[in-house]
Formats: sequence, structure tokens, C-alpha cells
Amino acid sequence: MQKIICKKVYDTETSTLIKKITAGAYGDPNGYEESLYQTESGAFFLYTNGGATSKYPKENIVRMSAEKKELWLNANA
Repeated sequence: MQKIICKKVYDTETSTLIKKITAGAYGDPNGYEESLYQTESGAFFLYTNGGATSKYPKENIVRMSAEKKELWLNANA
């Protein structure tokens, strides 16, 4: 997935996956995934996607500061 945020491109195909977490099984309407990526320029973003009744019913990309990245990693250690 690719998304432009504040004139900067965030792309899951060209960025490095740092960590991925999943909740639920494939096909579970409540299941979801969160994947933390880092771009070549060093920016971080979270790719989210999930089932129809999950907290991520549509795929999305959200940019993250280095501080939020650390909080996310610590919460999902």
C-alpha cells in the first residue's frame, strides 16, 4: 500500500518491515494486523488492516514519530 501524507510518500513495498503483530485468525471479522515500517529516509509509519468489525476495518497508513514508535514497540514486546 502507498499513501501520501504531507507531501511524503509512505510505501509498504519499498520500506523495511520492523515488526508485525496480528490479532485473531485470518478471516476473523474482529481480527487485525499492525505492521511497523521504516522508510529509506528514516521515517516510521504503521500500516493497519483488519476485518469488518475490527478496530481497523479499512487498510490505512499512519505516520509515527520516533517517540511513538518506541511506545508502540514497548507495548508490543
